[in-house]
Amino acid sequence: MVLVRGATVALITSCVLLGSCSANRPFGPTVGEVFSGMGSAQAAANAQTGIGVNAFLWRATLDTLSFMPLANADPWGGVINYGWYIDPQTPNERFKATVFILDRRLRADALNVSITKQVLRPGCTPNPADADAEVDTAGCWTGARVAAQTETDLENAILTKARQLNLSNAG
Repeated sequence: MVLVRGATVALITSCVLLGSCSANRPFGPTVGEVFSGMGSAQAAANAQTGIGVNAFLWRATLDTLSFMPLANADPWGGVINYGWYIDPQTPNERFKATVFILDRRLRADALNVSITKQVLRPGCTPNPADADAEVDTAGCWTGARVAAQTETDLENAILTKARQLNLSNAG
């Protein structure tokens, strides 16, 4: 019984000690960071609270693709899914997008946009209830190729907006 208690105490102690080594410090910089010259401004710039991804990329994505219906968003995982969008000028095409924010830093490789496109088969009348639905019950929509430049253009637009947000936040 004494051996079990000793093992339990050792396990709890090691967990506490390892937990204190975590990089996630909710109470500000450590004493070592303060004395090493890493000021609170730099520590604040390195730490973002609230979401698990770059806040500027997150906001820029929501602003840039605000014309599309938002299906769901995971701010800790960095995934934003948009529902089907039909441009009134091209009613025979519909698009949806998924945006992956892959990093907490504002970098070009921290963003990935994936677009899905479908076109309406000629002579087919889609079910009006399917306009926003994932399932095409009438079978009128078929997959189509999206130009790679379209995804790149959206990524560039989001990055430009994120940089603007970053600059306006710095001033």
